[in-house]
Amino acid sequence: MLDGKTILITGGTGSYGKKCTEFILKRYRPKKLIILSRDELKQFDMHREFNEQEYPCMRYFIGDVRDKERLYRAFHGVDYIIHAAALKQVPTAEYNPSEVIRTNIIGAENIINVAIDSGIKKVLAISTDKAVNPINLYGATKLCSEKLFVAANSYSSDGTRFSVVRYGNVAGSRGSVVSTFLEKRGSGKIPITDERMTRFWLTLQHGVDFSLSSLERMRGGEIFIPKIPSIRITELARAICPDAELEIVGIRPGEKIREVLISKDEARMTLEMENYFIIQPSFPFWQYENWEDGSSLPEGYEYTSANNSEWLTIEALRDMTNCMTPVLS
Repeated sequence: MLDGKTILITGGTGSYGKKCTEFILKRYRPKKLIILSRDELKQFDMHREFNEQEYPCMRYFIGDVRDKERLYRAFHGVDYIIHAAALKQVPTAEYNPSEVIRTNIIGAENIINVAIDSGIKKVLAISTDKAVNPINLYGATKLCSEKLFVAANSYSSDGTRFSVVRYGNVAGSRGSVVSTFLEKRGSGKIPITDERMTRFWLTLQHGVDFSLSSLERMRGGEIFIPKIPSIRITELARAICPDAELEIVGIRPGEKIREVLISKDEARMTLEMENYFIIQPSFPFWQYENWEDGSSLPEGYEYTSANNSEWLTIEALRDMTNCMTPVLS
């Protein structure tokens, strides 16, 4: 699908963007792969790994999703956009709400308007489980972003299609709890917010693979959700630091005990596939009554990190974090 195409990744110097770039370069032969971000140092570092001499398709573009005029220049000639740029740290968002709104909501609106004007074929936005029943500002802004991208299909008369991928915590991403636990490993004490805490868990590779497959299958308006395992935060700590004492420090502002990927209200519009779910839009633009092999969810269904049928064991978590240690340390 991406051979001979021009792809742009917003927030392309982040954990997701770098892994997505690596995956695309290995698997496809794009005409251009454009990295859009506002951090010149991260672009400089990424350029040393993915340079134009070795990968002639690579382009690096300094810009901010808040800057609509800059997006017009960046989107010229682009076929597909993967929107991964966001302010994501929950405590930071609680203290700097207006800045997060400008990036996560106004930035999303800018991308939608410029993509339609520029004739982009497909735009896929990366979202989070924190957008479901949000209790923190980050989750609320990602909920607004999801709504904007789904509704954008109503305004795209020229055929630009918008969809969303929503998934849980990414193991090894920048700022993840794995990094914190690894840093504290030698201290003998590991800070735990709450012993009851559970999270959805997937690797960067899984997240990238699922989002690219969703980009290929999207028709416009769907929210794609992978079936992924859960973890208990205490077992993650024991996997990384088996001999350390667990120190309960309390829940941070805006944090949940469990996360939700599909709420009971969303379940009524959701189809279950073999390895993923599709939340269908309720807008009139939706032209597909059903997906192949999709089945409806039972009344009252809710997909949470606490009621999940698949859990990672301490042994599986230990193997996963050992693989990530050279990257994170």
